[in-house]
Amino acid sequence: MLKYVATACVVSALLLSGCSQSTSTGSDDVTHWKMTHISDSSHLWHRTAVEFSRLVEEKTDGKVMIDVYPNSQLGSEVDNINSIRLGATDLTITGETLEVWTPNAVMLAVPYAFEDEHHMRRVIEGELGSIIESDIERDIGLTPLFYMERAPRNLTSNYPISTPEDLRGFNMRVPNVPLFLDAWSEAGAQPQVISLNEVFTGLQQGVIDGQENPNDLIASNGFYEVQSHLNTTEHVRSWIYVVVGTEQMEALPADQQAAVREAAEEAEAYAQDLLDAETEAVLNRLIESGMEINENVDHDAFREAMMPALEDYFGEEQYQLYLDILAEGEGGTSE
Repeated sequence: MLKYVATACVVSALLLSGCSQSTSTGSDDVTHWKMTHISDSSHLWHRTAVEFSRLVEEKTDGKVMIDVYPNSQLGSEVDNINSIRLGATDLTITGETLEVWTPNAVMLAVPYAFEDEHHMRRVIEGELGSIIESDIERDIGLTPLFYMERAPRNLTSNYPISTPEDLRGFNMRVPNVPLFLDAWSEAGAQPQVISLNEVFTGLQQGVIDGQENPNDLIASNGFYEVQSHLNTTEHVRSWIYVVVGTEQMEALPADQQAAVREAAEEAEAYAQDLLDAETEAVLNRLIESGMEINENVDHDAFREAMMPALEDYFGEEQYQLYLDILAEGEGGTSE
């Protein structure tokens, strides 16, 4: 492995500004980790990353230092994962993109897998979540340290959409995610892939009738100016992980590994508090901007309409995992 790390440092020197380093000064060895991610510096993921870095430094008495590089400074999400695997960087924030290497990671963003946030947390923190995390470590060589929830995705339009029947003739934008395209098409809409920076104009000019995104992106992109209704479809509840290279983690002494995990646990709670506060503030901003919130959405009808697309997309193992996730919701207890 060491020769591959050395090679990666040489070929990636200009892009990545050198390999991660462990600076030795007698008994005061200090490990310097690089953490990369694609969000901007105002995003709650970056704020959580900075807090995690502070906690790690504090709990290791300065023996582990993390430098955080936001806003795709060192590459795309895929680039960031590959650089960890090659030893050039150490940590990143990632989600369903992990499906490229381990199929079960698709569960991080599947339409109508979860009834609510409590259902999702039970899955993430239970046996099914452990399966996904073990797959990530086995197949990619990354160790998930903690997770962060993402706000659910909702559908916007200029009239209320409550059932799949309301989607007839409805042209909508989706991101370049094949499963999203298939699912919305199966539900009766006419989805098309459009870059996010072109969506506002597309809505304004009537090229598309609606789009789907978390509320924070609906607000930050000003879609409330050209869409009158926010339909609480909550069709995708998802989460992402802060991951570290398994080799990098195991290179730390046991006490430092324990300190990193303790910091991760506190950072996870910190991220949840940020999300809770931001979720309420964003919804209030959309309401104040004039959007009508349609809460009369038949989630079961949408789930049933999209199911054939999921069955076609999943492999046998992923489909069974999906069914197990649904069963966890049926058998769980709300908090």
